[in-house]
Amino acid sequence: MAALGWLTPRRRSATARSVLAGEASAEAARKSSQEMEALEDLAAAASPEEPQEPEFPVVGDDKAAAFFDLDNTVMQGAAIFHFGRGLYKRKFFERQELARFAWQQAWFRLAGVEDPEHMQDARDSALSIVKGHRVAELMSIGEEIYDEYMAERIWPGTRALAQAHLDAGQKVWLVTAAPVETATIIAQRLGLTGALGTVAESVDGVYTGKLVGEPLHGPAKAEAVRALAAAEGLDLARCAAYSDSHNDIPMLSLVGHPYAINPDAKLRKHARERDWRLRDYRTGRKAAKVGIPAAAGVGAIAGGTAAAIALHRRRH
Repeated sequence: MAALGWLTPRRRSATARSVLAGEASAEAARKSSQEMEALEDLAAAASPEEPQEPEFPVVGDDKAAAFFDLDNTVMQGAAIFHFGRGLYKRKFFERQELARFAWQQAWFRLAGVEDPEHMQDARDSALSIVKGHRVAELMSIGEEIYDEYMAERIWPGTRALAQAHLDAGQKVWLVTAAPVETATIIAQRLGLTGALGTVAESVDGVYTGKLVGEPLHGPAKAEAVRALAAAEGLDLARCAAYSDSHNDIPMLSLVGHPYAINPDAKLRKHARERDWRLRDYRTGRKAAKVGIPAAAGVGAIAGGTAAAIALHRRRH
């Protein structure tokens, strides 16, 4: 029984007993800790970590770039309509000419997709309005219009995606059917590399009222991206593209990293079938379609570069 002598309080002082208790507790803690570590090692071996998704965008990859659609992808609503709202405020056309474009803007917000006829009407009207005006004048006005109507409509989520590419050292381009001047202003304000957009003809710095080629829409966007990639020495398989519209499937299909952002029904279906990444920054299906819920009424009246209205075109 001599070995158990330390258990007998009468043979030890209070101090000695405290020391023994402390040592015993420390030893038990060490043993418990070692056993827990052993169990954790066994658990880790039994269920290895799942492979993590590769980092994207890849930092320092100068052969990669990102291409962002504008309307309903980077910005809520259509840039051309917001631009028209600003032109109306500056009396580029009369109030009575707003009716058609109020409807077009409301339809765009509610449906969340582009109607080719509406957009063509908007472009034709815009061209008739800017005809005879100097490019420099419209650029200056465009800066003001961005601050008044567009800045607050930028989707923070999409802006963050663009910034991630910039932070990785990659170039970021807007690709839109909106006038290239408007798109360039937006790109500059967001700190992006530049913009591909519809080019309106000008002679000696004055708009002629005609387009150079056709609107940058659908397949034309893909061709613009292809041409820019060739000029910049980019590898499209390492590039990314972002859009909300099924009209941009040709552009999205061109790159190795396509993203559907706030997608319309057709693009959502297409993206799911091909396992493309999806991001939706809208708050609920219905509100998402509206963009800014309360704007389908009064705000819509300010409608578009379309703001030109067919009446103006027909009269002149």
